[in-house]
Amino acid sequence: MIDEVVLLRHGRTSFNLARRMQGQIDVPLDIIGQWQVDQSALELARNYYWAKISGVAHNPGMLPQPGPEAIKRSDIEEYREAPAAGRTMHVVASDLFRARQTAHAFADILRLPVAYDKRLRERSFGQWEGLNREEIKRMDAEVHDEWETNYAGGERYGVESLKALGKRGADAVSDLVSQESGRATPGTLMIVGHGSWILATIHTLLGEDPESSASLDSVRNAFWSRMTPQYGRQTSSLAWKLEEFNHGPAIASHMDWENGPAELRGPHMPMWKAL
Repeated sequence: MIDEVVLLRHGRTSFNLARRMQGQIDVPLDIIGQWQVDQSALELARNYYWAKISGVAHNPGMLPQPGPEAIKRSDIEEYREAPAAGRTMHVVASDLFRARQTAHAFADILRLPVAYDKRLRERSFGQWEGLNREEIKRMDAEVHDEWETNYAGGERYGVESLKALGKRGADAVSDLVSQESGRATPGTLMIVGHGSWILATIHTLLGEDPESSASLDSVRNAFWSRMTPQYGRQTSSLAWKLEEFNHGPAIASHMDWENGPAELRGPHMPMWKAL
């Protein structure tokens, strides 16, 4: 049974830096994005270290064993008897490469497998994918101005509506949670995806309209949010509680997170600036 869902956004890409509509274009992390996800992965791995112990307990072949000269073998019973073995961790990522890189930055530390799910892909921006705001404005100034107001509109250009995006995300989360509903063991579901997808999904799970609600800010690169399903006896549908939103590693609070450390910025890399 899943009793916790963590939603982690991918790190920065060259399209993020250039403020281009990324959507479902498959763009890898840039060097700062890789640094971001590594910092978040280290902090999350500390918080969820129990998942490595649980993984070993349920998969004894993961436990390293010494050579024949050792006086004893590693004891799998220590892992099986640890309270950590009483929980499970499931990592599922969007199949786009930037999300896969982000998921593995975390999962590989804890030796966890990563599953991929196309339903977790970013919002589709249709004909706008790959364009920046100036290029969209030249295409259609009226629709661009509507977009700047609340990130809605654009359907005539094939942009996925926020309602459709939120429903797609909420349906995917609900399905992934239901797949573990028959298990007595409590578990954490780590979902690695994209900013617009995460925001619209959270709004929808909370029963809010993602096209009109302004209760949440945009999601920063490599930051995470945490929700808990509220299981009830009277309804087949889950209620959800937002426990933590847009949280990042401690290092992000005392340095320029969007641009990373100076030693990673080459002479031709532009600086990210807030609008």
